[in-house]
Amino acid sequence: MTDLHTHAEDIVAQFSDHLDLSVDEVEERLDNLVNEYRVPVDEARRSVVNSYLDEAGLERDALGGGGGNASVGLAEIDQDEQWLDVTAKVVELWEPRSDSVAQVGLLGDETGTTKFVAFETSDLPELEDGAVYRLENLVTDEYQGNFSVKLNRTTTITEVDEDIEVGDDAETVEGALVDIQSGSGLIKRCPEDDCTRVLQNGRCSEHGSVEGEFDLRIKGVLDDGEQVHEVIFDREATESLTGMTLEDAKDMAMDALDTTVVADEMRADTLGRYYRVSGPQFGRYVLVDEFERLTGPVDAEAALIEARSI
Repeated sequence: MTDLHTHAEDIVAQFSDHLDLSVDEVEERLDNLVNEYRVPVDEARRSVVNSYLDEAGLERDALGGGGGNASVGLAEIDQDEQWLDVTAKVVELWEPRSDSVAQVGLLGDETGTTKFVAFETSDLPELEDGAVYRLENLVTDEYQGNFSVKLNRTTTITEVDEDIEVGDDAETVEGALVDIQSGSGLIKRCPEDDCTRVLQNGRCSEHGSVEGEFDLRIKGVLDDGEQVHEVIFDREATESLTGMTLEDAKDMAMDALDTTVVADEMRADTLGRYYRVSGPQFGRYVLVDEFERLTGPVDAEAALIEARSI
């Protein structure tokens, strides 16, 4: 049985209550995209599913997993749009950035942690920090190699009377901060639901021209003398690292009529200093949850030249 045939069977199962589809016709559409137009399999599947959603007049979260959901450790998720059943602990709850988001935070199991999002429209009971739940009918989401799970209207939530020892999937790296990459400093993100894409010239790659929301981040390079490690400091970590708040950054950019002054100021304050950072690895980046400054400033320019030569 080919991968395309398996994908076709899954899609037919997902739409079994909504459309009269055959495995052969779905597989033919997938095959046309993959082999005729050289579309990656995951993108082809997403395209076909979206077309059937439009045909059925459905929102994505109206679909169930179809044919039984997978049992995958949270830190082992490596597929987009995969339906899961998990038993997980609420490790941390964050403040939602959008009124459309009911809850956002971290779920954890024995393998590690992953981000979750629940939307207001899903009308689900709230999860409590530290509680353990059986969560059925979650769907995975992927953006630039980062995976998360979404709770939707079909998700069932059952609190269970047990504890989970959450696995530690964090990476710890250290070295001199030798570069702050482009896309750092004061940035704007897309305000659309469940979209955190950074705007380029006022445009989101998915939603087009939008009025973005300001945020802070640092995309940095640590060099330990043997390897280089790419790290991302989110707003909270960036504010802690630099002592510059989001409001400070906006005021600075407004005074200069130039947002690039923010990243320049950050470079002046942090380059050439040693740091140890810990956090989950997503793609080539370590997302910084914790950091500490170590002793020993270095020549950042010389270290960067050496790092680029490795």
